[in-house]
Amino acid sequence: MSNEQLEMLAAEAGLSVDWKDANARPQRVSPEVLRKVLDGLGYPAENDEHIAASLERLQDQSLSTTPPPLLTVDHGSNLDLSAWFKPETPFVLELEDGSRLDARLTAKAELPALATVGYQQLAIAGQHLTIAVAPKTAYTLAMAADVSVPRTWGLTLQLYYLRREGDGGFGDTQALETFARSAGERGAAAIAISPVHAMFSNDSERFSPYSPSSRLFLNALYAAPGTILGERAVRAALEETGLADEFKRLEDLPLIDWPAAAAAKWKLYRALYAAFIASDHPLHQDFNSFRHAGGEALENHCRFEALRDQCDVLGISGNWHEWPDDYKNPRSGVIEAFAADHREQIGFHAFAQWLIARGLERAQTAARSSGMSVGLIGDLAVGADGAGSQAWSRQDELLSSLTVGAPPDILNRAGQSWGISAFSPTGLKRNGFRAFIEMLRANFAHAGGLRIDHVMGLQRLWVVPEGSPPSEGAYLNYPIDDMLRLLCLESWRHKAVVLGEDLGTVPDGLHEKLSTRGVLGMRVLLFEQDNAHFKPIIKWSDDALATTSTHDLPTLTGWLSELDIEWNKTLGHIDDEAERRWRGEREREREGLRAALKLNYEHAPLGNESDVIDGSVRYLGHTRAPLVLLPIEDALGIEEQANFPGTIDSHPNWRRRLPGDTASLLDNANAARRLEILAAARQQAAERDQ
Repeated sequence: MSNEQLEMLAAEAGLSVDWKDANARPQRVSPEVLRKVLDGLGYPAENDEHIAASLERLQDQSLSTTPPPLLTVDHGSNLDLSAWFKPETPFVLELEDGSRLDARLTAKAELPALATVGYQQLAIAGQHLTIAVAPKTAYTLAMAADVSVPRTWGLTLQLYYLRREGDGGFGDTQALETFARSAGERGAAAIAISPVHAMFSNDSERFSPYSPSSRLFLNALYAAPGTILGERAVRAALEETGLADEFKRLEDLPLIDWPAAAAAKWKLYRALYAAFIASDHPLHQDFNSFRHAGGEALENHCRFEALRDQCDVLGISGNWHEWPDDYKNPRSGVIEAFAADHREQIGFHAFAQWLIARGLERAQTAARSSGMSVGLIGDLAVGADGAGSQAWSRQDELLSSLTVGAPPDILNRAGQSWGISAFSPTGLKRNGFRAFIEMLRANFAHAGGLRIDHVMGLQRLWVVPEGSPPSEGAYLNYPIDDMLRLLCLESWRHKAVVLGEDLGTVPDGLHEKLSTRGVLGMRVLLFEQDNAHFKPIIKWSDDALATTSTHDLPTLTGWLSELDIEWNKTLGHIDDEAERRWRGEREREREGLRAALKLNYEHAPLGNESDVIDGSVRYLGHTRAPLVLLPIEDALGIEEQANFPGTIDSHPNWRRRLPGDTASLLDNANAARRLEILAAARQQAAERDQ
């Protein structure tokens, strides 16, 4: 079997045979792993005959005389069409504003830079395609704040953290509204929240916000139906279902009981839906308009949820990969018949999506009305569950038989497999980037900004065949220039800023690409050091946001107290010798942080952990970062972190709640003091850098 032909096939399919690990050491994907990954991409490579056939198919696609349905170009630049059309070919360009341009390609067979920013329709030589003309950059913080040098600040928050009376055991959009007003009154420009992607409504054991069923729709559990339907309707439904005591019990728990809380919330929603459709409610027209605007994508998601509700009756499993072929195909006659027989159930899931969408709209309105220049910053997970709604409805555009993860590195010697699927690069191009564009629009819809988790995924992702260990994967490359142009275009159209989580192993040149496009990177205080020497204030990047920590890292209090080391020891992740070394390193790092703070704030107290946190907040506030995001945990001085990577049941991931009611949360002495410190430091930084 020819390894040369195999590697040629891998390269044509977009795989990197050679790559460098986190320590910059050259690595090479083995032939055995390449075959498995290629098979997962839909290119069989088990023997020479398979390789030849797959290679021929790929090469035929690349030599096609028909252009893809969508091409991207930067505003003001010509677009090379020489692969498909002859020089001087006449064309008609229909712009979004309804105007038409009649012209010819250049002598180099380029489309001249005549079009404005937007999605323009090109008719040429009997063919029709879309030209996505992108602005040079995404919508920036400078544009949002209407200043030349932004020095803004905000808070980060896990939405489920919040508490209010009547929430049923976890945070919701009503609490988020309250929090947004409170933060805005104190001068915050933004609130970055945890992902609110749609989960599996009938499987509440899966509650990690980064493993959703779909990134097109929303987690309806976060809805606050009283803000949409009125509190009287909610009280009536609670009385009818007898859920009032259960809601109170769930609210009093120290940790979220997701299965019980989800069951109670879904039961409430069903009672509300029954009353809604049985009445002449004034919001019927709004609900019907919402369903119409959601189109096929919303209908498919709701059908998928209804199908999973009926798995036992239908005699099918919860994993659509194991369904009969007629059920696997969203457009089959069997699915149409199912939809006709289950209109009310499908309508219920649309109702739930309507509640959460309208709730997030209200929260964003509250944020902007409170004076925030950005408001809510959503969080876009790196992928979706391969057994979920998005993978089922967009099968040609998602790689549901490969999982995304990370190769082995110094922190995760076995590598990581995140159990989520990613887009197919060829599928995206073949379908005019439909799935990518609709996902961006869905996530920009109710926010003033978007954080892209693992933004390196726009350039490459580590993909692993199902059933293989994370180490047996390969990097799959993506059309990053096309994807960045589309990201900038949708950001510009929605007037929403873009943040990219670029922590970890970052491909060469990606930081520069993101910076050029106005996408802010991310810099974390705990990482901005070299052997306990923390980066001076003036050396911090001006094209990345600054933050003290993230949901996957210890809080500042936890870091200072070594709680993360204690958890690692308790869970058996480290032995006694590793613990001893780690605690020694942490002591040096603590002293290094104190030294950096002392250098900048000679007379500031640093005697206890609270003083160090205050100093760290001031320190970040004085950096050149356009945006400083302070985690609510660090504002309050909370010790425990939201998520402990590498654990499932041994640590209460995604289950913690904040102390106290949301309405008074920022009145906490620690929070109030630190927000004042941060606001003042940001103002001083703005005056310094003008």
